[in-house]
Amino acid sequence: MDYTILMIVVMLAIMYFMMIRPENKRKKKAQEMRDSLKKGDVITSIGGIVGRIVSVSKDTIVVETSDDRVRMELTKWAVSSVGVQSGEQPEEKKEDKKEEKKELDDGEES
Repeated sequence: MDYTILMIVVMLAIMYFMMIRPENKRKKKAQEMRDSLKKGDVITSIGGIVGRIVSVSKDTIVVETSDDRVRMELTKWAVSSVGVQSGEQPEEKKEDKKEEKKELDDGEES
């Protein structure tokens, strides 16, 4: 009986350290990033909109999205990252994957 209780406690501890704690760290880091937004920063929204911040208020930001001065007001929670975020992988990762694929193909031919 004591063994069962101990196993449940161990499983809960593992679940906390593997799932809950990292998620809380991610949320805290994202909130710090959103709180540190300032005029002139280039941001990417969760919807993929890229723009430069022209004004910041408590809960919202105004973003200029192009050279023809299109401005949009976004809530701070909609900011995904500071800087331009792309779906492409860095060049070195692409090359690593090509090498791995080539090694696998070479191994299959033998």
